Amino acid sequence: MSHRHLSRSVVLQTLFEWDFEPSAEKPAKSKEDVAEIFDRNIKEFAPDSKDKPFMQSLLNNVVGKKKDLDIIIEKAAPDWPIEKISIVDRNILRIGLAELLFADRDEVPPKVAINEAIELAKSFGGDTSGRFVNGVLGAVYREMGEPGKDDPPKPRKKYGNVPDSELPVEKLAGAVVYAKDSGETYLALVHDVFGHWTLSKGRLSEGEKYEDCITRKVPLEIGVPVTIKEQLGSNSYSTFHPERGKIRKEINYFLVEAPYQELTLEKKEEKGGLDDVRWFKLADILDLNFYDDILPIVTKALQILAQTR
Repeated sequence: MSHRHLSRSVVLQTLFEWDFEPSAEKPAKSKEDVAEIFDRNIKEFAPDSKDKPFMQSLLNNVVGKKKDLDIIIEKAAPDWPIEKISIVDRNILRIGLAELLFADRDEVPPKVAINEAIELAKSFGGDTSGRFVNGVLGAVYREMGEPGKDDPPKPRKKYGNVPDSELPVEKLAGAVVYAKDSGETYLALVHDVFGHWTLSKGRLSEGEKYEDCITRKVPLEIGVPVTIKEQLGSNSYSTFHPERGKIRKEINYFLVEAPYQELTLEKKEEKGGLDDVRWFKLADILDLNFYDDILPIVTKALQILAQTR
């Protein structure tokens, strides 16, 4: 994840929390609440980032011009009233439009504003979010006369010449947690603030084995003890750490069994990226919104569990 992509992701999470549908327990948030949410997310996701002025300016633009941005979105997507667009997608559109219309074009060229919004949609939205965001922002860009269309692309910044295979590695262990009860098999999944169901996982401590990390981290995160059954596979990807620069994360996943009992999401002093945990019957799993790199792991676990029923 690039430096600026991380910054835009923090702004998106802040807007997501601020814009979340109010209820009796969570009344509508005011503009004043944005600062508190933003500061908390900075501490959680980018504590040492030097890009806070950029994030603050982008956030202020979106919040201060929200009504105007929403009017533009509805004109560019007349079949989609703003309240019918998912919270993630509409806030990505607000970010993209704020940069497209109000950013310094030497700092954020129009093409970059659109491409960055599309990347946010691919990372945090649904299967069609990227195409939807591209369509709406593309329509606005054409109405603007396509400024900068013929400008030569700027050279991309590189994090040195270090190949991915030589990057510092952060190791994590993840778990597909299942339980059996009354002839049914269930999976325990955690939900993140961007609307995806995903797997419980944690970073290995120095010298810790993957299996030990699973039996330590999973009970803390979801509130049930687990027994490891078998390894499912692994994945890895490069990302940007605000302190360490570009790193590679390697995650090994295991199938683990737990008792079918009430789940409890770990409480933290600082709100993290998870907001729910639930049991799901196997038949309901593949209808959920997963990240692309998680789905093959979940599918393999379902195949194994289907053979043991």
